[in-house]
Amino acid sequence: MRPGKILHPQVAEALASLGHGDIILVTDAGAPIPPGIKRIDLAFCADSVDLLEILSVLRGEIFIENVIFAEEVPESNPNLMQQVTDIFTGSGADFLLIPHQKLVADIYPGARVIIRSGSLMPWGNFALVASTDPDAWFDDSMKIIPEYVERSAKIKNGAVPGIKKYSTVTK
Repeated sequence: MRPGKILHPQVAEALASLGHGDIILVTDAGAPIPPGIKRIDLAFCADSVDLLEILSVLRGEIFIENVIFAEEVPESNPNLMQQVTDIFTGSGADFLLIPHQKLVADIYPGARVIIRSGSLMPWGNFALVASTDPDAWFDDSMKIIPEYVERSAKIKNGAVPGIKKYSTVTK
């Protein structure tokens, strides 16, 4: 047993295999899962296992650089937006918003693993871009990458995630 850690063997294995920039996609119960991508199905029945619980646990298990999700969330599901903001505050991650159709068409196929929840939640699909511990890779003799300095400060200061449009980041 691993008290306080993820017990699900496939989830633990998937997290351990992530590298910087890999995507772990956490979806609601109705998300279309592309063929050929590792799928971990945690949906037992409606609303179990909960999407927000999965996101919260993953936030404590891995370093996350960006959280990519549908640009419709802030206006169309403000409660979800607030809950996700609460989960990722202090994580060092930024939010990247993308049209839902582009999320499905462009981001889903690039996921290393997809975890399906049992949540019945409109726009409940989140791509977590794995990162590294920004304070573990450099010592005083090295020049630290500016992005790592920024992410480290966000973590230490408990910063609320910044919100960016996905298209402006990827061009």
